[in-house]
Amino acid sequence: MKLLVIGHGRHGKDTVSEYLANKYNLSFNSSSWHCADNVCFPALRDKYNYKSVQECFDDRSNHRAEWYDLISAYCDKDHARIGREIFSFSNIYCGVRNKREFHAIRNAGLCDFVIWVDRSDHLPAEDKSSNTLEPWMADYIIDNNDTLEQLYINVDQLYNYLNFGDYSDILEELELSAGVGSATQMSH
Repeated sequence: MKLLVIGHGRHGKDTVSEYLANKYNLSFNSSSWHCADNVCFPALRDKYNYKSVQECFDDRSNHRAEWYDLISAYCDKDHARIGREIFSFSNIYCGVRNKREFHAIRNAGLCDFVIWVDRSDHLPAEDKSSNTLEPWMADYIIDNNDTLEQLYINVDQLYNYLNFGDYSDILEELELSAGVGSATQMSH
């Protein structure tokens, strides 16, 4: 299964991707890290005196619009370029922010599902200068406005549904662990 995880900055995309990778034995790469290594560090190392890719990566939030422009230029001739690169070695591509790249990835059939991670009750939307995607573009939306535990429950439910088309087993397991019997169990 190939998943594209999208959403605004700091809304939990990496948290969801890391959880999926760890729990379900998937691999993931974030566009931020991939682009830091392949695009932004080579272009910005002298301008900002970066000594390493990690230093460039750690400073990305201070230069979001500049990163967006560099990545857009990197994908100018093939809007699905980063998607092709990441999906060649990962199940999960976390963090595309450009609608041209997003549509090219979808149109090329590089991913099976798109998941939007939403934390809009706590954090603002990212500026259009660094993210031109919107929630309606995703196949599914994961709510990340509650606790981390609830986020993981939401991710498990969606993953189970995507894999098996039904998540009643996980709901029953969650109800039992919370001390709530299912309707079937209560009638027996």
